[in-house]
Amino acid sequence: MLSEEKILENWETFLGYVARTGEGRNEKLKQFYLKHQEHLMLMPASGKKAYHNAFPGGYIDHVNRVVEASLKLYDVWAEMEMDRSTFTVEELIFAAINHDLGKMGDGEKYAHIPSTDEWRKKNLGEMYTFNKEIAFMSVPDRSIFLLTQAGIEISQNEWLAIKLHDGLYDAANEAYLKSYMPETKPRTSIIYILHQADLLAARVEFEREWLPKFNTQQKTNDAFELKKKSPKDKALSSVKSENLSNLLKNL
Repeated sequence: MLSEEKILENWETFLGYVARTGEGRNEKLKQFYLKHQEHLMLMPASGKKAYHNAFPGGYIDHVNRVVEASLKLYDVWAEMEMDRSTFTVEELIFAAINHDLGKMGDGEKYAHIPSTDEWRKKNLGEMYTFNKEIAFMSVPDRSIFLLTQAGIEISQNEWLAIKLHDGLYDAANEAYLKSYMPETKPRTSIIYILHQADLLAARVEFEREWLPKFNTQQKTNDAFELKKKSPKDKALSSVKSENLSNLLKNL
């Protein structure tokens, strides 16, 4: 869970990234986000605790982490001599900011509704319910749709990065990512950088939520194992004669 102060801090950081998406376009993008500010500030990144950041403020927290990871990975790829002429840092920031925008819903109806089912929350970790009034679209497709509806221009690189940010975890991306012909392979590394950044962010968020629980469970199991008697100890405990018991211990 995030504090109120952290949620507000994350929002200001997010708006700072929005400001770096290109003169003119950044203002239009800012107005779009301010229109939905209250919802987006408190939106989760997912609906189930088994995934990542399924709590108020989780969405912006995740997006900021993806932007930060993207910029760091850009430096790594540049150091390894990728062709930096195929996309710009501005395009990378824009794609990272908007890669999961489709999770908000269709602009009129919001996708995630806080669950009121205490049993499902406790036993299944379903903290939010998906709004069934919204027509199905994949998250990347809805992200692009919302930006287009808002009149925000998207470059080809940005379109590809947003569309393919789930990598081969999404079977729909295979036509773009599993090509064996040079002419049909992606001609920019922006899609790989954003995918890696999103994967990294989601993994870190998963670890933050679950590894402490697993470690606590492991310690509990270890403590239990230490208390368990060995077969020899169990057998000795049944021997009533102290002298015999001592003799057997020395065997």
